[in-house]
Amino acid sequence: MSKITWKPGTFLYPLPVVMVSCGTMEESNIITVAWTGILNTNPATVYIAVRPTRYSYPLIKKQKEFVINLTNEKLVKATDWCGVKTGAKVDKFKEMHLHKEKGKFVTCPMIKESPVSVECKVIEVKEMGTHHVFIAEVLAINADMQYIDEKGAFDISKCNLIAYANGHYYAMGKKLGKFGFSVQKKRKNSRKKSAKK
Repeated sequence: MSKITWKPGTFLYPLPVVMVSCGTMEESNIITVAWTGILNTNPATVYIAVRPTRYSYPLIKKQKEFVINLTNEKLVKATDWCGVKTGAKVDKFKEMHLHKEKGKFVTCPMIKESPVSVECKVIEVKEMGTHHVFIAEVLAINADMQYIDEKGAFDISKCNLIAYANGHYYAMGKKLGKFGFSVQKKRKNSRKKSAKK
């Protein structure tokens, strides 16, 4: 298989597309971010990359906290809209009929309609160029009860999460395997046949 070579660019896809809520319960905003991810396991550390020109940038820098709200198919319009409109001119919660929910550890609101809201505390800001990276410790993960199965585990397959790739939003497809499935040994039938009398 042959490949074509392009100049350097941001072509690491797909990415999670999230709505980041920031500010306070009274004066809040939502910024759509695709430049986000995990940095560390213990302590749990994540990042978001934001242009300094964005309305949310000074809110996050001042409060030193934000909430990463995962998005799903129901939220795709709101996700896009909150990414192209500025909070300097519109109330995104109001316009998109989203509801604020109080977090446990941060003063900025969570988005009630999001299947998962991750409360984050900024521990470092790295100026990279076009974007500044907010590195943050995860303080709490808030999952909607409708996605918790009978065993008390989070069932991500029910969320209908979306992803971002090359300027477009995509629904996540079917599960293809679990971590380690390629090396997992097949279980032998442990049932013993009962001896016939």
